[in-house]
Amino acid sequence: MYKNKLYILSVVGARPNFMKAAAVHKAIENYNGSTHAAGFRPGVQRQNNRTTEIVHKICHTGQHYDEKMSKIFFDNLELPRPDFYLGVGSGSHAEQTGRIMIEFEKVLQAEKPDLVIVVGDVNSTIACTLTAAKLGIKTAHVEAGLRSFDRDMPEELNRLLTDQLADYLFVTEQSGVDNLLREGINKNKIFFVGNVMIDSLMHYLPAAEKSDILNELRLSSGEYVLVTLHRPSNVDDPGSLTQIMKTLGNIAHLKKVIFPVHPRTMKNINELEMMPKNRGDLILTEPIGYIDFIALIKSAGLVITDSGGIQEETTYLGVQCITVRNNTERPVTVNVGTNHLTGTDLKKIEETAASVLHGKKKNGRIPDLWDGKAAERIVAVLTEGTWE
Repeated sequence: MYKNKLYILSVVGARPNFMKAAAVHKAIENYNGSTHAAGFRPGVQRQNNRTTEIVHKICHTGQHYDEKMSKIFFDNLELPRPDFYLGVGSGSHAEQTGRIMIEFEKVLQAEKPDLVIVVGDVNSTIACTLTAAKLGIKTAHVEAGLRSFDRDMPEELNRLLTDQLADYLFVTEQSGVDNLLREGINKNKIFFVGNVMIDSLMHYLPAAEKSDILNELRLSSGEYVLVTLHRPSNVDDPGSLTQIMKTLGNIAHLKKVIFPVHPRTMKNINELEMMPKNRGDLILTEPIGYIDFIALIKSAGLVITDSGGIQEETTYLGVQCITVRNNTERPVTVNVGTNHLTGTDLKKIEETAASVLHGKKKNGRIPDLWDGKAAERIVAVLTEGTWE
């Protein structure tokens, strides 16, 4: 019989949040000793001296509102359907943030959780943190301390403000600890626990091994380039997107290029009439589910991306990655891993891609504490104050 209950409410808003929330959800199920949980440590039972039961609920803000894409991630990741769905949809940063705060406040006032967990750096992250803080509810930030040092990125502002307000700061790499201490954050709030994104990746690798996506797309392992681009500076500007498509066409002369395209980007491609006429070597697909996408990353000869999380996944898997950005908030992927930070100069990107595809690869290793136990450490901190 438990003596205490800890009510945790986790927030998800955009697709990358789902993977991180999935890791925490499974770690909580294991902590509670659920015999039916699809957890990261199957068979782990509740310890006799454990006195706290965690009640865990999930709030989906609807910031990422494409039903098909969101459903793919919930189904793939075995997450329960959200207990609360705010349905805020799109809008300007101010409109979206404001709507999330208004709707999330209603949930908090009705539910009165002990703790809110936010992940990443999207508008839902700062909106829910600020709302909880104003109501005196503690918050935990998963992926705290990451910094690009580029305040033109809305995500950077979200990270800075969230970390100032949060009560628990769970860090993925040493740079995060260093950044938080430099900003004057109390060291007792900072916990270097590892990377929950890697927890999910490790857990679902066996399923990815069984994926048939390479056969479906007629691909051979190591013989294609996987592309994922979503940042507005790359895909919303007509001139930038036109040049990117030309660059991908050039790279496709070296290796087949697979580009799962976000609906918004596909709309731009169609409106600008940039759909490749000969799609034999440059293949544009609809969004791909998490399991199949991990299978594509694992077998790629090269990944080209502007995503933060994919920089981490390629580093863990030892796959060469080119990041189409001028900075990264995940420097460990460059300093330790397999990530090439090329900037947005498309000529340089093309040259780096050709160099990698001709065998000039970057040696990397798996960063410290990226071992599949980050979520377990987070739960230990929240229930016991520390982890061993």
